[in-house]
Amino acid sequence: MKDERRLPIGVQSFVSLREGGFLYVDKTRYIHELVHGGKQYFLSRPRRFGKSLFLSTLKAYWEGKRELFEGLAIEGLEKGNEGAFEPYPVFYFDFNGQNYQAMALEDVLDGMLSEWEEICGCEKKGSLSDRFKKLMKIAREKTGKGCVVLVDEYDKPLLEVLENDSLEEHNKAVFKGFFGTLKSYDEYLRFVFITGVTKFSKVSIFSDLNQLQDISLYEDYSAVCGMTEEEIRSCFQPELQRMAAKHKLDEEGCLQKLAQMYDGYHFYPDSPGVYNPFSVLNALQQREFEAYWFATGTPTFLVRRLKNMHFDVRQLENGTVEATSGMLSDYRADNPDILPLLYQTGYLTAVGFDRQARLYSLGFPNEEVKYGLLSSLFPEYAPSSVPGSGKDIFTLRRRILAGDAEGMGDVFSALFDSIPYTTKDAPSTAARDGRTAFWRRMNLSISSSSRWIRAPRRLWPR
Repeated sequence: MKDERRLPIGVQSFVSLREGGFLYVDKTRYIHELVHGGKQYFLSRPRRFGKSLFLSTLKAYWEGKRELFEGLAIEGLEKGNEGAFEPYPVFYFDFNGQNYQAMALEDVLDGMLSEWEEICGCEKKGSLSDRFKKLMKIAREKTGKGCVVLVDEYDKPLLEVLENDSLEEHNKAVFKGFFGTLKSYDEYLRFVFITGVTKFSKVSIFSDLNQLQDISLYEDYSAVCGMTEEEIRSCFQPELQRMAAKHKLDEEGCLQKLAQMYDGYHFYPDSPGVYNPFSVLNALQQREFEAYWFATGTPTFLVRRLKNMHFDVRQLENGTVEATSGMLSDYRADNPDILPLLYQTGYLTAVGFDRQARLYSLGFPNEEVKYGLLSSLFPEYAPSSVPGSGKDIFTLRRRILAGDAEGMGDVFSALFDSIPYTTKDAPSTAARDGRTAFWRRMNLSISSSSRWIRAPRRLWPR
């Protein structure tokens, strides 16, 4: 429709967003707080949560593009500050858009440095870290100002090679030699901001840069990425009204459904819930409640690891899994605890907090994540339950809605017959006992007829 506004779906450049007339959820007050409150930061958030756009906004600020910030919160906050929006030399490292299984991390870094060396007119000579040091020194000498270093998705070269131990260790070593430069050259730095999905606790970007302030679990920055309900109400009123009208809901009912599907992220105890921005924008544009975020990438390595660990996914349903803040930020490839990875990648969030014990209770943030993860796990445990097999979820749903208890029993019987008694790491007796106990529970539930038949309607909504 001609009167529809431009939603920034997939727009990660602040310059493109502002110049292209896209809607913008104003996060610039956080930039003011960061710039005037410290010097070096790290932020972890799930993928497609707005990290790249926020970093691009920081880049525009430090490059002095004042005109792009007209009418935004930071314009008023910087009023009277003569030094605001002054341009600084900016080194922006973007690790998105590369296949690190096929391309060496050194080549990616070399390409970035070569562009800056051409701009500065300096010789391409020495190791990667030596070349970066030289660039920072030249930038400081030419401008008389400290350098701004922005690193987007630093962990992509590590996450992409998680199942290749030698390549993962190699990339860690490259990072150690390269970003260790930042600690020894602190005098040449004005501001540093690094983002990623995970915080690899034993990667030297953190062990060497112990001056980095990790704001991932800070109350003041709990909504620095993502959207709050207040922001959705104030920024997307026309879109909400159109979506509500399509589904014959009032505005509050539409918001409630959006919350059920996409809200629920908490990056600090008792903080307001944060919505997944990618899913919200897609839902408002298409006016459908679909699993947009989960459809952008299936966590295959995560699914395999959960299966191999025999992790009881039922624990995630009632929030009985607990962890400290230190555990949540302690992701290592050799760490047997998968909770930090589940939390940092957005498949779990804080659903409760015991202040006395300082323990977080973890659970699924919303229905999109819950059913998306469970549907990804299901084929690993029952690979033959494909659509049309008679053992699939669609057949089971039809039986449930029809009140066909006998047909439901046939589906479960065929399904469990297809699941092997043994797994690689579990004793056959335990597997067989677990299967038998589960089947007995299901058989008992089926025989209890109508009360059980009604309940699953909540699990597989029409």
